[in-house]
Amino acid sequence: MPLTPDEYRAPLAQAAAHATEWLNSLPSRPVSPRENVEQLETAFARELSEGPTDATEVVDELARLAEPGLMAIGSGRFFGWVMGGTLPAALASDWMVSAWDQNNGLRYATPATAAIEERAGAWILDLLGLPAASSVGFTTGGTMANFVGLAAGRGAVLEAAGWNVNRDGLTGSPRVTVLAGAEVHSSVELALRYLGLGEPTLVASDEQGRIRLDALAAEMATVSGPLILALQVGNLHSGAFDPLREAIRMAHEHGAWVHVDGAFGLWAAASPRWADALDGLDTADSWATDAHKTLNVPYDCGIAIVARAGAAQSAFTAHTSYFIRDDANVADPMDRVPELSRRARGIPVWAALRSLGRTGTVNLIEGLAANARSLAEGLSSIRGVDVLNDVVFTQVSVSFGSAERTRAVTQALIDDGVVWMSGSTWAGRDVLRISVSNWSTDAADVALAIDAVARAVAKIHL
Repeated sequence: MPLTPDEYRAPLAQAAAHATEWLNSLPSRPVSPRENVEQLETAFARELSEGPTDATEVVDELARLAEPGLMAIGSGRFFGWVMGGTLPAALASDWMVSAWDQNNGLRYATPATAAIEERAGAWILDLLGLPAASSVGFTTGGTMANFVGLAAGRGAVLEAAGWNVNRDGLTGSPRVTVLAGAEVHSSVELALRYLGLGEPTLVASDEQGRIRLDALAAEMATVSGPLILALQVGNLHSGAFDPLREAIRMAHEHGAWVHVDGAFGLWAAASPRWADALDGLDTADSWATDAHKTLNVPYDCGIAIVARAGAAQSAFTAHTSYFIRDDANVADPMDRVPELSRRARGIPVWAALRSLGRTGTVNLIEGLAANARSLAEGLSSIRGVDVLNDVVFTQVSVSFGSAERTRAVTQALIDDGVVWMSGSTWAGRDVLRISVSNWSTDAADVALAIDAVARAVAKIHL
């Protein structure tokens, strides 16, 4: 029998009740999951039923079985990796995106979602001080946002060398050299692999992970032919920003395309606090960031920005008889990203920015950085704790002496469950890496986190 609108009412109400219960638990629940993946696989191990199951029963079963294996990523005490929480307006609008179920590829077919994303893109360019005519596309995450910028760059530098990569592919083309700092993020390396460009040539970085201009100049002097330079705004471990204006100037003098990976750090450009550190950001050719990191919208939502809109459209525009174009002279959403069909993931960005406004966005970003500084100050007061980085944005990297002790303290923190902080390796040392990304983190969460680290340190006697 066909579904009627009334049949959505009960399961949606039940889903809202479970979601509210989950959100209400975040301030007090342990951050770590209570069960591991093997236990969850066992819980979900049942044969597919022969007949239908009531939708509300399905929702209840899903919530009940999944709950023990959920990480409280939305908690103000989650500092692992770089994952934000979810702002209320962003979460609610994301539910609307699912209910509307629009395929946001063509302006003609889905004008509302296309218009909303267009406005969200304009707000982002304005907030970050990037060229107003830039193309803005919404991708699954930072990896694909990097992919978009680097794809546009690949096409542009090969075109300048007299090669049409769209028509002729890469076989037989001039080699494209990609330079990146020694601490380039793996998402950039993945995007380069997807694009057939291979591994980047790594350029020496300083002690905070910033690309060294002298080393960059030396590498550029050895390059002939098409060149792409990948810079970063927000080092994974230190939060540091590459020296943008001079690096970009040098690269442009060599005819290079400059792409900036700003997965979490690009949002710093919204605040005058980092104006000097980000000087020259607007002179790059493409930028990538994640809205589900610093801006705190739900997964998934990367943002790909390309200064020369035509370069992005050249890389991604598709033509077929059944695509109805609203205006042949205006890019459709699908002309800016790899997918022809996708959900309208830019709508939660619109909702987040609309709810925050300019001052709220700046306060959010500055508040995250202030919490990172407070964490670093508090941790520095604990005997045996060494904060290794200059805390310039939202990242804090900590050592507890030896590699063994650092790993043991990290595991003790995870086992304790009050906070979640992730282990990593930076500059050849084992570290505890703390990422402050959640809008809801407050002074009480910071204090709880410092106490949790102190308890973990006290338990380890290596």
